[in-house]
Amino acid sequence: MIKLGLTGSIGMGKSTVSAMFAALGVPVFDADAEVHRLQGPGGELVEAIEQLFPGTTGLEGVDRAKLSAAVLGDREKLRALEDLIHPAVGLNRAAFLRKHAGAHIVLFDIPLLYETTGDAGLDGVIVVSAPPEIQRERVLARPGMSRQKFEQVLALQLPDAGKRARADFIVDTGVPLAETKRQIDAIVTCLKTHDVRYCSQCVK
Repeated sequence: MIKLGLTGSIGMGKSTVSAMFAALGVPVFDADAEVHRLQGPGGELVEAIEQLFPGTTGLEGVDRAKLSAAVLGDREKLRALEDLIHPAVGLNRAAFLRKHAGAHIVLFDIPLLYETTGDAGLDGVIVVSAPPEIQRERVLARPGMSRQKFEQVLALQLPDAGKRARADFIVDTGVPLAETKRQIDAIVTCLKTHDVRYCSQCVK
């Protein structure tokens, strides 16, 4: 089994790329979706989050806007939240691996891969990247997003250049979707018969 990590800064098109891998039959573990489930109605972490950050939950689970406001810009509070979330996600990640034990390639979609767990346990990392002007346009078009919040999020993330420098594969999402898909197809096709090191040198 080849375990790949998929990451990228906010607004770089990671979800689109993740969906392209899934369409090719690659099992995808979406860490962000898992966090949503854990924090949703009846989620295992709702009560613990309420204890840490009173007033951030309700009948629908965690109010993500309130939780974001409570931790954004405060690294100590953010670390406390991460210490709660990461072990729970890790248990479900292990279950995902057991379920797909026969797969040749699996993909772990992890928004803050380098900022948290790093590439430990992975055979390779794919970083999605686009020019900064495209990134900014995408992010500021999101509901409830402001320039100040965007800058705060960026400050908590490893810069795009740093991610690119550590990546085994860089997928350009600042191009037409067909070109991005061509890059994904090439990676999956190569990995069917070669290892990550070989493919990272050959797939461009």
